[in-house]
Parts: sequence; C-alpha cells; structure tokens
Amino acid sequence: MNGNGPNKMVDPLEDPLPGLGTYEDFNTIDWVREKSKDRDRHREITNKSKESTVALLHSVSDAFSGWLLMLLVGLMAGGGAYIHDMHEIRLFFFFPPNVTLLSFSLQGAFAYIVNYLMYIVWALLFALLAVALVRAFAPYACGSGIPEIKTILSGFIIRGYLGKWTLIIKTITLVLAVSSGLSLGKEGPLVHVACCCANILCHLFTKYRKNEAKRREVLSAAAAVGVSVAFGAPIGGVLFSLEEVSYYFPLKTLWRSFFAALVAAFTLHSINPFGNSRLVLFYVEFHAPWHLVELVPFILLGIFGGLWGALFIRANIAWCRRRKSTRLGHYPVMEVLVVTALTAVLAYPNSYTRMSGAELIAELFNDCSLLDSSQLCGYKPPTNTSKTGVGNSLADRPAGEGLYTALWQLALALVFKMMITVITFGMKVPSGLFIPSMAVGAIAGRLLGVGMEQLAYYNHDSFIFKGWCSPGADCITPGLYAMVGAASCLGGVTRMTVSLVVIMFELTGGLEYIVPLMAATMTSKWVADALGREGIYEAHIRLNGYPFLEPKEEFGHSSLTVDVMRPRRSDPALAVLTQEGMTVGEVEALVESTRYSGFPVVVSQESQRLVGFVLRRDLLISIDNARKRQEGVVSASQVVFTEHAPAQADDGPPPLRLRGIVDLSPFTVTDHTPMDITVDIFRKLGLRQCLVTHNGRLLGIITKKDILKHMAQIANRDPDSILFN
Repeated sequence: MNGNGPNKMVDPLEDPLPGLGTYEDFNTIDWVREKSKDRDRHREITNKSKESTVALLHSVSDAFSGWLLMLLVGLMAGGGAYIHDMHEIRLFFFFPPNVTLLSFSLQGAFAYIVNYLMYIVWALLFALLAVALVRAFAPYACGSGIPEIKTILSGFIIRGYLGKWTLIIKTITLVLAVSSGLSLGKEGPLVHVACCCANILCHLFTKYRKNEAKRREVLSAAAAVGVSVAFGAPIGGVLFSLEEVSYYFPLKTLWRSFFAALVAAFTLHSINPFGNSRLVLFYVEFHAPWHLVELVPFILLGIFGGLWGALFIRANIAWCRRRKSTRLGHYPVMEVLVVTALTAVLAYPNSYTRMSGAELIAELFNDCSLLDSSQLCGYKPPTNTSKTGVGNSLADRPAGEGLYTALWQLALALVFKMMITVITFGMKVPSGLFIPSMAVGAIAGRLLGVGMEQLAYYNHDSFIFKGWCSPGADCITPGLYAMVGAASCLGGVTRMTVSLVVIMFELTGGLEYIVPLMAATMTSKWVADALGREGIYEAHIRLNGYPFLEPKEEFGHSSLTVDVMRPRRSDPALAVLTQEGMTVGEVEALVESTRYSGFPVVVSQESQRLVGFVLRRDLLISIDNARKRQEGVVSASQVVFTEHAPAQADDGPPPLRLRGIVDLSPFTVTDHTPMDITVDIFRKLGLRQCLVTHNGRLLGIITKKDILKHMAQIANRDPDSILFN
C-alpha cells in the first residue's frame, strides 16, 4: 500500500485523479463545466499572483499565452500553405497534366494521342497515391473537413481528426489530389489543416490542453487562418469563422482570430510563393464602372447560383447516401480511380476543363486588353484603335470566330463541371468545394457577360443602353459578371453571405463592386433557402449523423419537455444513484448494466429529491483509483456523495467518498417547460444534458441526443441516424 494510511479516504476534490474531467471519443463536452473550470483556474492564478513575484510572472505569462498561441498558429499555417503551394507548382511544372507534353518532339494526331494518354496516366497516378495514403495512414484526411470542424466546434469529440497524422497526410495528399485534375479545390481542406496545426500547438499550453472549451476558441481562430491563407483574405477569414463554422465566438476570440489571420497572411505575403507579390494565384482588379441596369443580370446570376446550389446539394447528398448504403462504399480506391479516369478522358479535349480550377477562374475573371492573346478575347479588330475603355481595356466590339469557339467550349465546360463535381465531392481524397463552385459560377457569369456585351454593342441606341453606353465605349465588363457569378454559386452551395462578399472583394480588389456582389449573393441565398434550408456542410453533417444542434434552425413545434424526456411511459425506471446506501459493487453493477454517460444523484429512491449529477467516466476512474490507492475499499464499501461521511462500523470496510466528482448545480427544467425554450438553453449554453423535475422531484433527463432525435421525428427523418455514444 502507499502512504494514504488505512483510514485515509481519497477525495477527488482534494486529490485530483488523472483522467477526471476528460471525455471519451464520440461524446459531447459540457461547455458549462469547462467554462466553470477555466474560471476557477483563472481565479486561483489571480489570487496567487499577489503572493510572490514568481506567481505574478506566471499570471502574466498565462494572460499572454493565448496571443502567443495565435502567433504560432498563424506562422505554422502560413508556412504550411507555402509548402503546399510550392509543391503544387513543382508538380505542375515537372508533371503537368494540363498542358501538352510532347509537342516539342512530335507533331499531328500521334502527338495528341500520346499527350492524351500521358495526361490520363499522370492523373491516375496522382489520384492513386492520394487515396492510398489516406486509406493507409489517416482515414480522417479525406473530404473537405469543414462539416467535421463545425461539429467539433459545437462541442463534439472526434479523436484523431485533428491529429498529427491527419495533418501530414492531408497536406501531402491535397497537393496530389489537386494535381490529378479532379474537380476539387484546396481551400476547404486548408481550413482543416489550419485547425490541425492549432490543435497540435494547443498541447504546448496547459490552459488549452486541459480545457476543451478553451481549445475550441483556438480552433475557431484557426478556421479564420485557413481561409486567410487559402484566399489571401484575412478579414473574410474572420467573418467566415464567425458566420459559417463557429458555434461559440466571444469577443476575445474575434480579436485573436483577427490577429492570427493577420499573422498568417503576412507570413504568406512575406514568402511570396507565386512571385507576384499577391497572396493568391488569380488576383485581378476591375476599374470599369457598373451601371444600375446591370443589376438585373446580376440578380439573374444570383437566381442561377441559388438554383444550382440547391440542385447540387440534393444530387451530391443522394450520391453520397448511395455510396454509404450500397457496395460502392466498399471500394473507395476503385471509385477514386474511375472518377479520375472519367474526369481525365472528358476534360482533356477541352482547354477550359483541362486547366486547373484556379487557372480557369483567373482566365474568366480576366478583362481583355490590347495585348491579350486569350481565346476569350477573340473579338474582331476595332475599326478605330484610338477608342479604348478604362485603363488598357478595349471598347466593346463585335465577337470574332475565336470568341464564338471559346463560348462553345465554355458551355460544354459548364455542363461538365456541374455534373462531375457532384460525384467528386465526398470521395476518399481531400476535396474542397470553393474552387469548383466558383468555377461553375464564373463560367455562367462570363457567358452572360459576353452576351450582355454583344447586346450593348448592337443595340446601343435602345432605351436600355441609351444614355450610358455610347458607341466606342467600354460599357460591359464580362470579367465582372464572372466574378458575380462565382460569388452567386458559392453562396448558393454554402449559404454564406457577408463573409463571401468580403472574401470576393479581397480577392479581386474590386471594392466598387460590393453592391453587385451583395445583390447577387443575397438573391442566391434566398432562392436556395426556398428550395432547401440546409447548406452543403449542414447537409453532410446530417448525412453522417453527427450530433450537431444547428443554431440557425428554428424550433417551431409546441411540445413540452415531458414529451421528450426519458424515461417514457413504457421505458424502465430512470437509473439513479443515491447519496448514501449504495455499495461499490452496486454502483459498478449499475454502470455495467447501462450505457448512459452520466447518472443523477438523489437523496433516496423513495424521495427522488435531486442532489446532483455525476459523469460515468469520472465515476469509473474514481472507483478504480480508490481500489488502488485507498486501503480496504472492496465491493461491500459504501459509496458516499454527502459532505460528511457516515459513521463507520468497526468491522466494516471504509466508505468511498465521491462528493468531489458530483456536479451539485446541474441544469434543470420543469416538466411543463416548452421545448423551444429548452432547445434554446441547449444551444446557448452548450449543454449535453438537462434534468427534468416537478416540485424538486426528479422525473427524467433530456440529452442533446433526445433533442436531435425529436427534431428528426418532427422533420420526418430517421431518428436513429444520429451518431452519438
């Protein structure tokens, strides 16, 4: 035995045990408990800081540890984005699947066929390496990562999802997946990569390592960092984290997110991976003014974006559900190779599908100048070369043969991108959705922009264009329409609004185009919401059965807590612990016979007066440690949850005092509390369970799982699809 002595009782409150207060995999954290622990820790440090200089320095270092962590997260994420960009550039330089490989030595049809085959071979090789690495080393490295990040930020535990192997493999395979020519982007996965960096760095600081709620504040900031390095949009990144992914976003997290995004953007800008003093590859600027009449086509683009977003979500979820429920899901490597081969075979003949998503968007955003050799600038020569538009752009002029060819190719590329992205997103490789969605919208916008340009050229005397579009003037900018279309489609898929507009004008430098972007983005959201309330990330959260309580979703049912709580009328009685009278063996038997994550503590089985709540994990750890550290604890020992232990019989085993692990102030509601209020309590406080009482007497319990199942039943969905331990 150790030095505790024969009559020394181990009190978890006075002598903390390893593992107490932690959570098992696939469990939800208790936000209230975690915040209470952090307040107690901060209060203790503040009180000790008045006693000595060392304690004062410890208090100061604790206060600045959050800012230091944000600095490290920004530096690490910025450096990681640089490594990714440079390796992607090198892969495209040495093994370019989107350019002609052998034209320098071979000519004619034979050269084309050889290049075609080489393109397919390299695409398959990159895709095979990506999916093989994911399957072998880090299964969590596949997909976008944003649905899981949203779930984790809401308080769910997914062990390993933000670990070092996931970080390493996702960084490597993301380069391979993008280089394979698949219809995917790197921006969403970079949010996952940044959160992995933050999670790993959190282990360097005790304050964040031991507190799940504090760690999620850091992860919220990391999500902002991911968008900052992906798009070169630090302000848009902060707004993205606030609007799209974060569940709990206090003002302190806003400031720290801004600082971390600034550090990451500054790091990437200092390294200058593209050699053009820009943070992104397709940075463009527009200067030509837009006119009020153009709001009509901008709104039409918003309608298109909303329709396509809603259609894409339904089609992609149907395909992913088919993958999960059929034999298709058993062959992920084969699926990736088949989709890659299909993509390569169909993409190569068309130059606009052969190029990468970033290059395509840069091409579509481009505004034709005097020296531009792009096929999209295949206009007929102007009759008067002295007439030019704003800057170096040419005045509106009739379309030539080259432009008509480009428009046909773009129309085919639009159909191809819309269809292939549906089956690509969700495969077992890292895959983002930002670039493919923007590419679809940019193609549609460019097509409409060229159509408006030609309409203005041939009808400049009509009442629509008269007064602002004179002959020889640069009236319509097709690149602007591509930008608005890109924002519309991305907004329709993700349902972002404010953050999307800010990201777009940070990308393009087009501050004067905020109104068209706002109009199109808002229209896109309205149209998409009318056809389905969920964005793509929320739809995938529901598809995977994650216990995510959507903060934007309204609860409109008129049920009461007594209708939702357990036990129901036909269920067994509620499993409870009494504050006195139960033995260690009886407690262990109760725990073993149930799978509940916690148990209410009552005065007695007869009175059912509530005392508190104890977690299953804490109970098992305390009993196990007491058997090892406290002499005489056996199955017949009494378990005591009261402040003072009862008198011990001379010949009986010593009692086990466990009051220190009891939550003496659990959240309670009455049996007649409306469920809409209860749901708001769960959302705003981040509860994992709430006890139901009637005049102080325990009636039942409502967990987050019960609420999600009840909401699924109301929406006519399968209530057993919720993944919850």
